[in-house]
Amino acid sequence: MSGLRMAYLALAVLGAVWPMWHLLPWVWEHGLSLDGLIAAWHANAAATGLFWDLVISAVAVSLWILAEVSVRRNWGALWAIPATFFIGVSCGLPLYLFLRTRPV
Repeated sequence: MSGLRMAYLALAVLGAVWPMWHLLPWVWEHGLSLDGLIAAWHANAAATGLFWDLVISAVAVSLWILAEVSVRRNWGALWAIPATFFIGVSCGLPLYLFLRTRPV
């Protein structure tokens, strides 16, 4: 495995672990409250701006993945879309780059 692929994989793992490191204490304190999570996303202008930045980025990455997968026929790379929406862009994008750069 090339150094670049290892870097993408390391970033995907870090992008999954580091945000959850911060999210899980909030979940332990507030429970699995979707209403509370949405309220936290809109707690102030900075949080709302970051929320929309990440949503737009997730949609853009997903469209890019779909466009490339339809051409390259690398169906396994579609795993990056659920990773993007259920974990975050910080995991989904490097995961896609890792899957995309595999030897053909």
